[in-house]
Amino acid sequence: MNIRKLIIVVYLALFVVVGITSAGFFWKTRRELAKLRLQEARSRERLGELQLRLSEQDKVLQRLREDPAYVERVIRRRLNYAKPEEFIFRFEE
Repeated sequence: MNIRKLIIVVYLALFVVVGITSAGFFWKTRRELAKLRLQEARSRERLGELQLRLSEQDKVLQRLREDPAYVERVIRRRLNYAKPEEFIFRFEE
């Protein structure tokens, strides 16, 4: 009878140890899953922002290809170009 109680106690202790270990593993996995979901949400948000930016840049590129007046305006503003007999005044800010 004594050996039987010892075997039951050993199995019970083993069961408790396995249960605690499993709970710890489950808790750690759950935290990692929460972090990954947060990272996924941030990545999706950034992807949306970058897709919007790409769309805007595509519009500008299309306008540069099709609208000569827009091209002239961009060149004058960014590169400070002028037509003959025009003057460009630069002011320090």
